[in-house]
Amino acid sequence: MTAIGFHAHDHSACVAGTLAKAEAQCAAKGLRLTPVRRRSLEILLAEHRALGAYDLLAVLAEEGLGAQPPVAYRALDFLVKAGFAHKIEALNAYIACAHLGADHAPAFLICRDCKSVAETDTAPTKGRLGAAASSVGFAIEHTVIEATGLCPACQPAA
Repeated sequence: MTAIGFHAHDHSACVAGTLAKAEAQCAAKGLRLTPVRRRSLEILLAEHRALGAYDLLAVLAEEGLGAQPPVAYRALDFLVKAGFAHKIEALNAYIACAHLGADHAPAFLICRDCKSVAETDTAPTKGRLGAAASSVGFAIEHTVIEATGLCPACQPAA
């Protein structure tokens, strides 16, 4: 898998493809992609940057889909549990999953200037972390890998 977020791509196809995958997964798993959940995913997909719950709530409220914080938090909770979004711990914000439907362990590359976020796949049970865990008999179940730096657009010209 490649990192998604810092390179040019057909964003409308990216959004449409992810929404189609989310709808198919909901149908297959018997989950309800309610109008608020669907719109929340669309909002997260609109940009490749993380949004806080209150950023999401502002858009939902403007569109008449709910003005109370639980509306946004419930939608985000559903999207994360369904694998449609990830929480970016360093920013206390959320981003749509760039590899929806793929079994993966994401890592996030966060630009400290523009706040854009790229998602890439990692293999935490391999490499140094996996070796360290294995050496002490630890079974990794979940990791959060976030790196902060500058995206290509924000780096000073060479």
